[in-house]
Amino acid sequence: MLTAQKSNYPLSAELKTKIDFVLEAHDNDPTQIVGILLEVQDLEEMRYVPEPTAYYLAEKLSLPITQIFDCLNFYAQLSSTPRAKYPIQICNSPACRVNQVNTDFLLKTFENLLDIKLGETTYDGRFTLETCACYGACDRAPSVRINGKIYDHLNTQEKIEELLRSLP
Repeated sequence: MLTAQKSNYPLSAELKTKIDFVLEAHDNDPTQIVGILLEVQDLEEMRYVPEPTAYYLAEKLSLPITQIFDCLNFYAQLSSTPRAKYPIQICNSPACRVNQVNTDFLLKTFENLLDIKLGETTYDGRFTLETCACYGACDRAPSVRINGKIYDHLNTQEKIEELLRSLP
């Protein structure tokens, strides 16, 4: 098996210690890679897994680096590129497109209030606007997911404004 080949990781000793703690909490079990990646990306202010961190994880778990990046690219909650403090995810699954009559309203309202387009980040790095696959809240539509938490019934601009103000 081909594993990570970079041996010099520009990671601080403090970050390595935190990553090692996450790995220990998962018994250094490579089958728990998704959970590990979710916790490790939360160690970064910009909520992503940088390349040096991915290589470090691959080496520690004896996994091919491609498997790490496959996970990072497949799961909507994971990212290999920097994101905002609050990535706002709007479901784009067919079920929600049918159930969320206000999906377009939701997206347009966020774009207008934040002065960004889909895929962009606000100038202050607080918000990124994204779409993602189903996160299981069709019955609570229209909704968004921010850092794993669902905010639902966002059917008015006032509710969306209130949500944005509530995020520190």
